Amino acid sequence: MIEVRDKVRFTRGGLFAKYVLALVGLVVFVLAVNGALETWISYRATRTTLTDAMSEKAEATARRIEQSVSDLERQISWVTRASAVTIEQHRADYAQLLNDVPAVSQLTLLDGNGRETLRLSRVSVASGGLGDFSRDVRFTDAVAHGVSFSPADFRDERPALSISVAQSGFNAGVTVADIDLRFVSDFLGDVQVGKATSAYVVDSRGRVLATSAAGPEIGKDLSTLPQVAAVMGQHRQPPSSGSDAEGHAVLTATSAVPKLGWHVFFEQPTAQALAPIRDQLMRIALLIALGLAVAILAGTLLARRMLIPITALRAGARRLGAGDFSQRIDVHTADELEELAEQFNSMAGQLAETYSVLEAKVEERTRDLAQSVNELKVLEEVGRAVSSSLDLNAVLPTVAARALEITHADAVLIYGYDAGSRTFNLAEANGIDKSVEGEHLAVDEKTSLLGEAATKGEPISIPDLAAATDLRLRDVVIGAGFHSVLVVPLVDQQGVLGSLVVLRRATGEFSPNLIGLMRTFAHQSVLAMRNARLFSEVDQKGRELQTAHSTVQQQADQLKNWNRSLEERVEKQLAEIERSRRLERFLAPQVAQLIASSDGHEGLLDSHRREVTVVFCDLRGFTAFTETTEPEEAMSVLREYHAALGEIIFRYEGTLDRYAGDGVMILFNAPLQLADHTQRAVKMAVEMRDTIGALTERWRNRGHSLGFGVGIALGYATLGQVGFEQRLEYAAIGSVTNLASRLCDEAKANQIVVARRVYGMVEQWVDAKPLDDLVLKGFNHPVLAVEILRWREEVDNVVDAASAAARRRR
Repeated sequence: MIEVRDKVRFTRGGLFAKYVLALVGLVVFVLAVNGALETWISYRATRTTLTDAMSEKAEATARRIEQSVSDLERQISWVTRASAVTIEQHRADYAQLLNDVPAVSQLTLLDGNGRETLRLSRVSVASGGLGDFSRDVRFTDAVAHGVSFSPADFRDERPALSISVAQSGFNAGVTVADIDLRFVSDFLGDVQVGKATSAYVVDSRGRVLATSAAGPEIGKDLSTLPQVAAVMGQHRQPPSSGSDAEGHAVLTATSAVPKLGWHVFFEQPTAQALAPIRDQLMRIALLIALGLAVAILAGTLLARRMLIPITALRAGARRLGAGDFSQRIDVHTADELEELAEQFNSMAGQLAETYSVLEAKVEERTRDLAQSVNELKVLEEVGRAVSSSLDLNAVLPTVAARALEITHADAVLIYGYDAGSRTFNLAEANGIDKSVEGEHLAVDEKTSLLGEAATKGEPISIPDLAAATDLRLRDVVIGAGFHSVLVVPLVDQQGVLGSLVVLRRATGEFSPNLIGLMRTFAHQSVLAMRNARLFSEVDQKGRELQTAHSTVQQQADQLKNWNRSLEERVEKQLAEIERSRRLERFLAPQVAQLIASSDGHEGLLDSHRREVTVVFCDLRGFTAFTETTEPEEAMSVLREYHAALGEIIFRYEGTLDRYAGDGVMILFNAPLQLADHTQRAVKMAVEMRDTIGALTERWRNRGHSLGFGVGIALGYATLGQVGFEQRLEYAAIGSVTNLASRLCDEAKANQIVVARRVYGMVEQWVDAKPLDDLVLKGFNHPVLAVEILRWREEVDNVVDAASAAARRRR
């Protein structure tokens, strides 16, 4: 127990440690937050001040460099005056400029064609045919813009720049001045930069052109430094921090020289710039240490002052918890702890008084619990008896005997209810001989206490039968020596099953616990009676089922015969479906179904010769369309095209022979013969032209220029199946198919071209226009052709009416 208490105390922590840690934590937290805020504010102010100062210096230096370059440009433009027309005049002007401007190291004169005519430096002079600069950027940019600045480069490890100025006058030439950029370093002296700061100038490629005493070497490539890379990037957003050539962190500021694409950088090491912040952090650390020491001392004193009375309270509470209610806690602190000690003492007195009363109640509850356990055992035994047998003669004696045992009564009777005679009949008795004749063996429902309890569905108890009136069997019960009775109805959701009667010789009330217990016994008796009745019904049903089994067997034999006949019909239907599926590969659905559902029609697909009407159609300009259009768009157009044609073809009962891309071939009068096959073909072609015409308008809105052409021919062909078992097609072979294809090739957009023989078959139904004789490939003689303009619906309707009248007369 001691070990467990120590572990709990170690886990929770003592008050001493809690108070000390709380006070120390509060002080440290306040000092740390205050120090962090001051440090952050100082850091921001110091960084901003240094960055602003370096930015001002960088901007001033950039302005001075740009001003110096502008002065050089102005001085160089002096030697481009139009009055100097000879080489000697230019040489004199160049010599004077070299003497006046030390930054200029060499001057070159280019004529209007870009050829070098004069070169003058501080050490040499050359003239005439020296070189061709006609394609040099310095010459071309100067001619185009008047002034040109070349990118900086290094000559003998010295930075240099070329300034090109166009000569005055028409096609006068260009003066190219080479500038020594070492003078730029004069703008980055210690006076301008400062002792703790370094500065340098980089060109557009990140190379150092000028530097201060503490800066990087001239000519060094700094394009990889983050601050240089940032201003050279697309956004050119100058950063406020970066790193130097040795990888040390620096604060940086930059300013651009827009005219030359240069950048001036001023930098200071971060460690040196933030030295005051480090000093401030040291002061804050010392202050936190001092506050920590003071907080620990104050926390220790306060915790010790509170720990003594709390220890006394803990010891007293432990003894009270151990059962020593005579223990009293003595604390004199004149505060809440003393009040808490008094409450502990008062509670100890109350617990002592309660303990004695509790012992008596425990003994009483123990007796009640023993009685309840005994009742549960009896109920369990009755339950086992009910579940183990379906014979009422075996179960009811057990129920009566156990009811008599736990109620301490003198007799228990169990009655069964006969719904036909509406009487209660004695089924089992304990304490009374049930073989004795008397009125108690059969009790009428209407005039008895048993019927009243069954009607209410609730137990009825009479503590003294002598005081009761109008009770049937009262004299019989009293004559047998019983003076109090309890009647419990045996009912369930299906109706009344009987009644359970408890008799006592002594008068007195039946306790509510006893009544509730008898309810449970009544439920057990109901279960036993209901199970017995169900068993009897199941046994009777089993005999009835056995009788009906022979009838079911006869019906099963009949079902076998019906199933055999049904299987034969299903096999026949499956064969017809398979034939229809094969035919629908190349026939209209209604034609395929007709052939599949009629015996002997499949022979129509065998090879034979017959006159047919052949329709061939395709899209004008489709080849060029596919060459200039994405494949997905071409497939979308073909799907719309095929969907529109397919519905029309099957409606006119045409046979789709084949389709390849935009080309479609349809047969009429094969495999089934149609008396009006030529009329069907021409009328279908007119409807196809109108339908695809609407589609071509939609395609034209999408930027596709397509047309629709149709060719129709009439003649004899050999027809039949071609292919192999997994892929069959119904095909026509003969010159009529070639003629239809050639006529289609001759058709223009939205034109239907038919052979003259086709026109003769449909002349009365159409408006047509004759065409010039066509010379077709593969045909030795010109072919007579006609263009179908439209189908005359009024004539078609008259002919249909005449045909219908003729059929009615037949």
